[in-house]
Amino acid sequence: MTKKKFKLLLINPLSTKRRGLTRDQKSIYPPMSLGIIAALTPGNWDIELIDENFERFEYKDADMVGLTALTSQVTRAYEIAQIFKKKNIPTVIGGIHVSMMEDEALKYADTVVVGEAESVWKNVINDFETVGLKRLYNGKLKPMVNSPQPRIDLYNPGYAFGSVQTTRGCPMSCDFCSVHTFNGKQYRPRPVKDVVDEFEKIPQDNVYFVDDNFIGYSKKSANRVIDICKEIISRGIKKNWFCAASMNIADHDEVLKYASEAGCRMIFLGIESELIDQLESANKKLNIKIGIDNFSKVYNKIHEYGIAVLGAFIYGLDSDTPKTIKNRTNYMLNSDIDAMQASILTPLPGTPLFNRMQEDDRLIYNNFPDDWARYDFVEVVYKPKLMSASELTESINSAWETLYDKKRLKRKFINALKSTKNPVSATWSYNSNLHYHNLVFEHKKDRVIQDINL
Repeated sequence: MTKKKFKLLLINPLSTKRRGLTRDQKSIYPPMSLGIIAALTPGNWDIELIDENFERFEYKDADMVGLTALTSQVTRAYEIAQIFKKKNIPTVIGGIHVSMMEDEALKYADTVVVGEAESVWKNVINDFETVGLKRLYNGKLKPMVNSPQPRIDLYNPGYAFGSVQTTRGCPMSCDFCSVHTFNGKQYRPRPVKDVVDEFEKIPQDNVYFVDDNFIGYSKKSANRVIDICKEIISRGIKKNWFCAASMNIADHDEVLKYASEAGCRMIFLGIESELIDQLESANKKLNIKIGIDNFSKVYNKIHEYGIAVLGAFIYGLDSDTPKTIKNRTNYMLNSDIDAMQASILTPLPGTPLFNRMQEDDRLIYNNFPDDWARYDFVEVVYKPKLMSASELTESINSAWETLYDKKRLKRKFINALKSTKNPVSATWSYNSNLHYHNLVFEHKKDRVIQDINL
């Protein structure tokens, strides 16, 4: 007996208040979570994906609508969900934000999926087809042994980067991060063959491994990275890629050797600060263990294998002053870091940071859900401890002007060429710096336009 056909419309929303932050489409990545949902959906469903990174949403008929959103996107997701709700088309929303704010999400969507969807999406589909959707589904953390490959055929072909996830979970508990809350503290790997099979199918020549920490925290996980790289090499796959790792990657020469040979061109390091007290307050245990005096050794070790370093830092930590922000900027410029990400401390739901700031009445923008669009890492949304919000904003804007000055970025590129002896890696770091330049300066334009409209 032929099963009845249905239409599933998946939507990747884009905040309408912050268009400037995503204009640089060369540096954004496909909506993997929606690709996984599509892969989990049975064959009697026709699936269409609307991606607002490329096309403005226009209403289309469907039997069910699925949305996912980060915090800064969720206001737009709720807005779209309301459109379908008025037409009595069931809406299902999931993702990290609504998993932390399920009561809020239930006001706007018919159904909320909390946590990872793999364990519950089959139930969502079955309930829709038979007894009707429940209001709430709670996903469980499962081993990633049978994790499906996302439906990459549904992604917009305009993405310059493909993406692959090889693990989930993080045993660390950084103060500003909700990964350990959403994905759990256990490091859960996918089988090597599944990872490389998916990597090989990606149409783009440039790929981002989206793991929060590609190398993991044990010798076993490091050996697994070597196995992935050896498999890429043995298959003759010629793609350039980058990943995020903890600073202990410098202890693993063999990992760096095979990563380089397999196409790794840049590694993202969450450094956050060059001050020990700030690392302690952020609960960056591994960075503290390595020691600030040894950070340059980490950068140099990565460079030995022709790989560039993307260093991520935070402005606006509680002990920050205009002087420490200026010093952090100078540290980035004078260090052997090749690409520089400097974002503003942002308290996101599900983090100890958010809970503490909410309890202490330090959130400036708390008209939720409308104000979630401001929680995008380029606006001060809280009351700093040692200065006013306007002083912090002024200090950060000045720091960005200095940091992303194009003459300085060209000097960084020349230094990266010398350090890595790899033109491809150096170019990746330069393009990353240009992306951050575009992001912060487009943000400033958006703020001016928004203030005029207000």
